[in-house]
Amino acid sequence: MSIDEAVSGGRTQPATPIMADSRGPSSGPRPFNLSRWFALVGLLSIAGISALAGYLLSIFVTDRMVRQEGELTMEMVQNLVLVEKPFLNMFAESEPARREDAAEAIEHIASIPGVLRANVYDRGRRILWSSDQELIGQLFGVNDELDDALRGELVAHGQRHDDEAHDKAEHKDLAQPANFFVEIYLPVRDRQTGAVVGAIEVYKNPVALFNALQHLYRYIAVGAALSGMFLYAALFWLVRRADLLIREQQRRLLDAETLAVIGEMSSAVAHGIRNPLASIRSSAELMLLTEDNTTAEAAADIIAESDRLEAWVRELLSYSRPLNEKLTAIELQPLVRRCIDEFARELQRRSIDVELRLPDTLPAVRGDPLLFGQVLHSVVANAIEAVGNGGRLEVACDVERGGRQVLLLVRDNGPGMAPELLQRAGKPFFTTKPRGLGVGLALARRIVERFGGALAIESSPGDGTAVKVIMAAA
Repeated sequence: MSIDEAVSGGRTQPATPIMADSRGPSSGPRPFNLSRWFALVGLLSIAGISALAGYLLSIFVTDRMVRQEGELTMEMVQNLVLVEKPFLNMFAESEPARREDAAEAIEHIASIPGVLRANVYDRGRRILWSSDQELIGQLFGVNDELDDALRGELVAHGQRHDDEAHDKAEHKDLAQPANFFVEIYLPVRDRQTGAVVGAIEVYKNPVALFNALQHLYRYIAVGAALSGMFLYAALFWLVRRADLLIREQQRRLLDAETLAVIGEMSSAVAHGIRNPLASIRSSAELMLLTEDNTTAEAAADIIAESDRLEAWVRELLSYSRPLNEKLTAIELQPLVRRCIDEFARELQRRSIDVELRLPDTLPAVRGDPLLFGQVLHSVVANAIEAVGNGGRLEVACDVERGGRQVLLLVRDNGPGMAPELLQRAGKPFFTTKPRGLGVGLALARRIVERFGGALAIESSPGDGTAVKVIMAAA
């Protein structure tokens, strides 16, 4: 079983990096949760932008494809004008008889596949010929598209039959074999002078174009959705990482403030307590020389309590003392084995079984041997106190991230911790020990982080506790 499996097995809580105490409620502003706000605002913004981009792209594609359809139709009509010479006779105002000769040539336009209706206009916007005989001779109202065509421009746009935006009179009784149709206005030019002599209006129902547009709309919708999801995921990852970095720096700043207070307090404690303690202990040692048993017992208690206070003072001074930042390569195997050997008598007295798993080849880590030995001592001591008599410890090392990091795991089968205690574990002055000061594990975390590593705790009630120390390989 791998280290990660050992740590995550059972019902253990997710790994929780040790963090400093958050400040109590105050009258200041509420903390700003960057990740949560970006999750909401970013999702709505990116979803809106993706939908708008997809909509605009759909309009652009539709316009381009409809215009291409109009250009193809215009080329077909122009070729028809070149081939069918009587075609231009339709626009000869002084010779109505010649228009009848051109009618047969114009009927070829109505026979183009997909054409619903074709109208031929003169420059006065009157219909000279139409595939719908009822429209011949009529003069409709304002038509900007027809005016553009009479100025020599090609006009083509798609429209739906159920679109209430159009109310042109020439749309009356238009066949509806499909909901989508293309309206095209083509200028007709004289072969010799190139002047615009009229215009042709064509209503087409391009089924192939309609089907192609439907497929494109789906592709655009899917593409916009996938692009938006990818952009959201990428930005959320960056924002989440920045949020965690900001919180980590805030925690470090709070630790620095706490450390400054502890430093001042430690100096006062060292000067104000250590000298009286030395005098008290010396007096108690003299009392031990008396023959009075009661006095001797009291003196022994005084010495024990003085030693405990002296240990507290040493812990405070160790926590506040600046750390040596000169890093060297440390071999973990001998340090771990030496630490276990130092606790051998205590482990044997409490009948605690230790499973030690150290690979034969383990990269060295960056740090200070003495300080890292202090970290090991603190973590193992806490584990021994947690399991009690007849417990079991697991100490293992492994390589992570392709040899760039080394993981040290210390796991016990003790009672574990509730989630509320797990959140506070490792913070300065928090301890569950009756005679503990609460700076040992906090100092261990500070040392590990100064070496560029991390210390995390996993625990749940009844499942024991696992401490993971991650160090950068040298």
